[in-house]
Amino acid sequence: MTGKSIRFLIVVGEASGDIHGSGLVRAIKNYHPNCEFSGLGGDQMRREGVKTFYDIDRMGAVGVIEVLGDLPHYFNVYRKLSREIESGSYDAVILIDYPTLNLRLAKLCHKHSCPVLFFISPQVWAWRKGRIKQIQRTVDKMFVVFPFEEVLLKEKGVDAEFVGHPFIETVRTTMTRDEAMEEFSLDSTRKIIGLMPGSRNSELDFLLDLMINSAKEIKKHLKDCQFILPVADTLNSKDVRDRIKSNSLDIRIVEGKSYDVMNCCDFLIIASGSATLEAALLGCPMVIVYKLNWITYWLARVLIKIKLYGLINIVAEEEVVTELIQGKATVKNITKEVVMILNDSEGRENLRSRLLQVRKSLGDPGVLDRVAERMIEFLRERRQGEKISI
Repeated sequence: MTGKSIRFLIVVGEASGDIHGSGLVRAIKNYHPNCEFSGLGGDQMRREGVKTFYDIDRMGAVGVIEVLGDLPHYFNVYRKLSREIESGSYDAVILIDYPTLNLRLAKLCHKHSCPVLFFISPQVWAWRKGRIKQIQRTVDKMFVVFPFEEVLLKEKGVDAEFVGHPFIETVRTTMTRDEAMEEFSLDSTRKIIGLMPGSRNSELDFLLDLMINSAKEIKKHLKDCQFILPVADTLNSKDVRDRIKSNSLDIRIVEGKSYDVMNCCDFLIIASGSATLEAALLGCPMVIVYKLNWITYWLARVLIKIKLYGLINIVAEEEVVTELIQGKATVKNITKEVVMILNDSEGRENLRSRLLQVRKSLGDPGVLDRVAERMIEFLRERRQGEKISI
């Protein structure tokens, strides 16, 4: 029996959310095949049958200044999703991370008595802890991916449950290291350095040239090294190729396959974000870099109350990986870090081992299946008089 049809509105705003959202949709359908999904997502969610009203390709601006530059689009997205919620045609709304939009939608859902299931909590432990009160009022169930989040939110009265991190399952290579190196035309006798400037166009603007200039300087110290750059699905690979075609480094450009690229690399120069945790799960040594518009950075310094910025370091609760943020993100500093680590094989292996230890704190496999089951069970309890087959 398939049971009563369930209609979900599902909203993500970034490439990582698209990955988690597609996996969650697939898992939910396994438990309850008779489901319909609409909302905001990307290519991966569409492949799972999600009807998207807008694509996430223009939702990745970082900071107040960048968002203001594309404000009409953000307003149109919010207006469309608001109308969908107000229509009363959905059994529940699934929100994945992306708090700037999703917490506003949660408030609207609460107003219209539409259940809110939130997967991957806003980083209230880093900044704007006042949001916890809003979450407590407007979110019916919060599924969190770090153990410390469950403790923090439960203390404030939020119905939160630690389910493990989906990266445990999604961070997988599709080839052996040797196979990947052959496909990417890499020389196994030379050191391989990965350049990962992020998944947003705004990150490219601040980080791509910095990484390329750093690569040029690194080449002077490590003449036999080679470089590779995986282009995120949310970016236009032609734009990236056009921006680096004038350099003499022969940087390999790879579309997608970021995990296989990471697995090839001896070292990564990587933008701060979820990719640092993905790289850690693959045991790849790295240096974390990040730059923002100075006004955005100044506002962030005022609002963010954490000492560590890299997600891998936050999870480890120490600076396992060097962070070069804003003014410290210079060609000189990046070059120094890369050359030091690549010239120290013992130190590099120690770092690799420490990164792999982080995996143990992220829960057990089966994360998305657990979340899917809990979501269906939640709706079953809400519909005590109706039959939902799992």
